Amino acid sequence: MTKKPLHTFHIPVMGLAYTIDSPIRVAQFGISSVISIADDDLIEKMRNFYSTKFNLPYEEITQKFHDYRAERITSYLNLVDKLVKQKFENFKEELAESKTALENFISMLPNTSDIKKGFQNLLEDGISFKENIQNYVETHLFPGEIDVNIMTKLDKDNFVKNQQLPVEFNDAHAALRGFANSNIESSVVLSAGMNPRLYSYFENFSDFFPNENNQLRKKITLKVSDFRSAMIQGNFLAKKGLWVSEYRIESGLNCGGHAFATDGLLLGTILEEFKQKKEQLIQSSHELMIKALQQKNVYFPDLPLELKITVQGGVGTAEEHEFLLDNYNVDSVGWGSPFLLVSEATSVDHETRNLLINAKDEDLYLSHISPLGVPFNTLRGTSNEILKQKRIQDNKAGSSCPKKFLALSKEYDSHGICTASKKYQDIKLEELQAIKNTMSLTAFENAKTKITEKSCLCVGLANASYLENDIKIKGQAQGVVVCPGPNMAYFDQEVSLKDMLQHIYGNKSVLRGSNRPNMFVKELKMYVDYLKNEIENISEEMTTSQLKKWNTFKANLFDGIAYYQNLLDSTFYFKNETAQIKQQLDFYKTALAAIKI
Repeated sequence: MTKKPLHTFHIPVMGLAYTIDSPIRVAQFGISSVISIADDDLIEKMRNFYSTKFNLPYEEITQKFHDYRAERITSYLNLVDKLVKQKFENFKEELAESKTALENFISMLPNTSDIKKGFQNLLEDGISFKENIQNYVETHLFPGEIDVNIMTKLDKDNFVKNQQLPVEFNDAHAALRGFANSNIESSVVLSAGMNPRLYSYFENFSDFFPNENNQLRKKITLKVSDFRSAMIQGNFLAKKGLWVSEYRIESGLNCGGHAFATDGLLLGTILEEFKQKKEQLIQSSHELMIKALQQKNVYFPDLPLELKITVQGGVGTAEEHEFLLDNYNVDSVGWGSPFLLVSEATSVDHETRNLLINAKDEDLYLSHISPLGVPFNTLRGTSNEILKQKRIQDNKAGSSCPKKFLALSKEYDSHGICTASKKYQDIKLEELQAIKNTMSLTAFENAKTKITEKSCLCVGLANASYLENDIKIKGQAQGVVVCPGPNMAYFDQEVSLKDMLQHIYGNKSVLRGSNRPNMFVKELKMYVDYLKNEIENISEEMTTSQLKKWNTFKANLFDGIAYYQNLLDSTFYFKNETAQIKQQLDFYKTALAAIKI
């Protein structure tokens, strides 16, 4: 039976911990969410926690196991799958037994949902209520997807003593194997760009290839920032007989976590290109996939498989949600940061949730704290920031680096070392001290800050779950790192799951202020600011290639502004904001023109 999604939104991956158990919390309501499978230590502790909570047998998978990382991931995903199915069966019984439960559930569904209308008709009939509801539920309801996320760049080599292990024991490879060997039938969301070696590893698992019913037991979702990237990555996988079932478009800057800026391409123009060229994407991948499957002498589908286009990054109102669905024909819209204030959906400790509630626009910023060297959206005043600054003041900068997931720099150690580690920062600070007399005091302090500002994300992004669930945290205190998008500034209260869904679908609002800019305007502002900062911070004379890059960036922003101006004249959406949005577009157009390259 074809599963028809109940909802028109999904909860994207957030950090390491924030969605680590979201499917257990919300999948019974038909809500899909994404688990990060980067941190096998956190995953093992959460398996222990939930096994204890539900009185299930648990045997620890220690690091002494031959393939412990993959086995931990497989075991946890199997547990999540089991718990989701149990909770879903219990929920179906509750709907048939309780009219109140059914009415609450109906209120959480999209107004346009045929399933919602079907439930409402059954309620109005009132005849053989329980039996009719049971039959309807069995036919129409499915739990939300238990999707997983792998950051393709987090594929560290691993060693036993000084002996490098085979590539399949690299971090991302082992994570993929853990997912592939699990019972769940869902998608792996690949983010942070292309990793050819990892992509090739998919060929080892039959679940990623179509069966004779044209079905995929496990699917591939690519998180992309533009159409060109989607085409390149999709075709690369298709040449191996692999189908990309979903392209998940994310705003380059108006998002949570790591921010991968485009070349000035704004979200609206990117979505428009996907809308216009979706068939090209499908046909190109289909033709390449067929050739590859024929060469492998395995089954191949005559017609292209299903391909979804989804979007996320900065959406905050029901009108924006509906506009993305209607105007760009996307299949789902990701709502991330606002769900950090929904305790029924995400794993957040009390102190961090309060910090998020009180966050203002100026508290959310694009930082350089990530050891990956990629801009990282975060929040001022976190416990991690306070502890890090204390170590810097005590001349003890850097982390003890217990997990080493980001130990990717080979500058001083062939095994890899993390730029947030004390080991790395001690070397860098010693080198800096040796040339101190050749620098101005300001230049010296700026260079020192660039070294010491890196945070231990491996621990900081996992600690929220430990604190929420009262799981003991060992080792050096790192506090909590949280990675909301700028949209977080406009959500200032803890809300129930029901209220958040009603907000998404336009049946109530959880926004108390009126100062929130349109999502497209907010992203434009961030790109103009980004360009200005990048130009101002070029310390040497600009090269020809840099000059070309920034002129293209600027031209793309001008094109994006023109696109939005035309869009406002042709859409029925945002009518109450049209004058204000046009004024803001003109303001940023002037600001952009003033940036000299």
